[in-house]
Amino acid sequence: LGLTRSNAHRTLQTLTHAGYVTRDSQQGGYRCTLKMFELGARQVAAMDVRSAAAFFMRALAAQTEETVHLSVLEGFDVVYVDKIDSAQPIQAYSMVGGRAPAYAVATGKALLAFQADDYLERYENHLQQHTPVTLVSLAALKQELAQVARRGYAVNSGEWRVEVGGVAAPVFNGVDRRPIAALGVSAPLDRLGGDRLLIIAAAVLKAAESLSRQLGHRGRDANS
Repeated sequence: LGLTRSNAHRTLQTLTHAGYVTRDSQQGGYRCTLKMFELGARQVAAMDVRSAAAFFMRALAAQTEETVHLSVLEGFDVVYVDKIDSAQPIQAYSMVGGRAPAYAVATGKALLAFQADDYLERYENHLQQHTPVTLVSLAALKQELAQVARRGYAVNSGEWRVEVGGVAAPVFNGVDRRPIAALGVSAPLDRLGGDRLLIIAAAVLKAAESLSRQLGHRGRDANS
């Protein structure tokens, strides 16, 4: 790598502290830990999730007749990696490759709810008001995300775009308990009220859980 011995040692100490390498007492050097494998496995799963999700997205689109998204988390944004448009004359606008603030959309909240404890603190200064109902208090956001984690799905009630809402659930792989993507349905709020919201939420949750199982996940409560 062209590093000096001191720079190499300092880099190895950082990687050791982060859990990616460990001292090999027998060989007198360093070796990678399984955390390196986990990191690679998550990236492979993230690449595979788009093709694996296609069947479940089509089923959701047919069942709900609304726009279906597959999103991944990047920093404090979600990126839409796939989408099926609604056939309804009025639909939620978005585009593949587009971004949205994670804390203000359903797929984003579904992903944020299962991040490490200190994840939100890194982005506290990024909370901005997009609509009158956007959550801009870190305490309020944490409270909602705790509810998302308990029930398994997230709801957007017009927090990114006025009059546009959504329901989403996280997609897990078989490596760890943090999600690699989120599956969601978006629609005008007047089509997401009352019993229909609960029906769509149940469908989204079932699809996300089925996709997670297909990717090797055995359930959020699995201990081994």
